[in-house]
Amino acid sequence: MTTSTLVLLALGALFLLGMPIFMSLAIASAVGLVFGNALPMSIIHNSIFDGLNLFPLLAIPCFIIAGVIMEHGNITREIVNVAQRLVGRMHGGLGITTILACTFFAAISGSGPGTVAAVGALLIPAMLREGYSREYAGAVSSSGGTIGILIPPSNPMIIYAILANVSVTAMFTAGFVPGFMVAFAMSLTAWTLARRKGFRGNPDTPPFSWSGFLQACRKGFFSLMTPFIILGSIYSGLCTTVEASVLAIAYALFVAVVINRALRWSHLYQALLEGAMLCGAVLIIVGSSTLFGKIMTYEQVPQRLAAAVLEISRDPQHILLMIIGVLIVLGMFMETLSTIIILVPVLMPMLNLVGIDPIHFGIILVITNEMALLTPPLGVNLFVSSRLAGISVERLSISVLPYLGALMVVILLVTYMPSIATAVPRMLGLGG
Repeated sequence: MTTSTLVLLALGALFLLGMPIFMSLAIASAVGLVFGNALPMSIIHNSIFDGLNLFPLLAIPCFIIAGVIMEHGNITREIVNVAQRLVGRMHGGLGITTILACTFFAAISGSGPGTVAAVGALLIPAMLREGYSREYAGAVSSSGGTIGILIPPSNPMIIYAILANVSVTAMFTAGFVPGFMVAFAMSLTAWTLARRKGFRGNPDTPPFSWSGFLQACRKGFFSLMTPFIILGSIYSGLCTTVEASVLAIAYALFVAVVINRALRWSHLYQALLEGAMLCGAVLIIVGSSTLFGKIMTYEQVPQRLAAAVLEISRDPQHILLMIIGVLIVLGMFMETLSTIIILVPVLMPMLNLVGIDPIHFGIILVITNEMALLTPPLGVNLFVSSRLAGISVERLSISVLPYLGALMVVILLVTYMPSIATAVPRMLGLGG
């Protein structure tokens, strides 16, 4: 039995036993090193240090901290007010408002569950008061929250860019068009379902007028400027991604404390705690996965996988469809960052061999992982939204099926039309 086979068998067994991802990776790697007799034990600390010594990883906890500060600093509420001025009186107006607010907030937090928590906490109770069903309110909030990992800045994009050796800025720019496509598909689905179920807009919302909309924009000017300042600093070249994440915290504190006067010390402590917890979780997984990836590379697993897949088909689109199928299944059982960290080092050599653009694949990977946020038993957005809506995850998982269909349509469009993902980075000279 080869070392790679032994490692993969151990990994599968540990997954079935319910071991955490980082422990499964570390123990499976240790089994391969002890019984394989192919690599020295010194590779353990070298690999873990290499995995942790990645400067761009600092952006992830910083964006999380900024998102929590904005949530408690009334920035999210002002974004919701502007979105409601646009579509509040339409069929399913509050549902569409939820998706638009998630799209805007996604340009701040970079987190799917964080977006659901921030926007859903405001709009799910509002939908229930207006007579929307709990299933509809929970489904539209959990589905809108998936946009949080596609609209830049995005934590999964940062991890992917590091592992695939592509520009983080290029990945961020590539996410814009697909992100707005997902937002449109979600909004259309929410509107269609609302018409079918008879959920009308909020009668208390004034009819749309440019004067009312501009007044709401003026009132929330500093909140609305948040994503433009963060992303503008990156695309203008003034800041790196990490520097922009620190700028996001500074600006969020300014708006929450000086402008809105809504932030308390307890909120700041919660923001720092959530950022530290996520940072710790990511670093543990990245460190152990780097060791796992080095063993797989030494055993030439990527090359053998590429040979096996190329015997089935050499068509890049067919290969992408097979990968999408695998990702959908894995997403039911593995957390998004874990899926990316484990699969990208194994898949990239094969994708380079058949000429698939890494930026194009990165966007497909992220959109497919949006589906993972909505598919039980792991779908984390479902758990957040079910608590806010007061219904079971089982009922909610049925209600999100139309939104999963909308996501699948976008995935297929991006797969067969690569320019959707690569046109903007190419125009900006960032690759693609």
